[in-house]
Amino acid sequence: MTISVGDKLPDATMVTIGENGPEPVELSAKLAGRKVVMFGLPGAYTTGCSTVHLPSFIRTVDQFRDKGVDEVICVSVNDPFVLDAWGRETGAKDAGITFLADVDGSLTRALDMAFSAPQFGLYGRSGRYAVVADDGVVTLAHIDEPGVCDASTGESLLEAM
Repeated sequence: MTISVGDKLPDATMVTIGENGPEPVELSAKLAGRKVVMFGLPGAYTTGCSTVHLPSFIRTVDQFRDKGVDEVICVSVNDPFVLDAWGRETGAKDAGITFLADVDGSLTRALDMAFSAPQFGLYGRSGRYAVVADDGVVTLAHIDEPGVCDASTGESLLEAM
């Protein structure tokens, strides 16, 4: 499956850090009956993700809410501890962005977004994308070319809504 308008996002068991540590999150349950923005990126603390991609959603999260979005979710093939720390350190969690770890990369592979860049130590990571989904059905999809971060930014997605 590639990410296309009209497709239902596949179910996957994601992981987040809750009050008592790691907690599983069934993606289908999280999306059910809700309008969400979900964006995927290569990894916490990586340069483009930390300086461009995540900050774009920190800047726009309130504008997405104004457009009826219930939740903005960041997905990465990382462990949940790293994503949680990154979210806290960047202020993204305080801004209201949810972080879901695709710990085994199954969602990323199902979306046909997996890539590896061995020269940077990245294996089975996610390419950059951003989608709007209503009740789990994609209504808007922006996918970046490898090595680029422009179509999948918060501003680009917001402008297209």
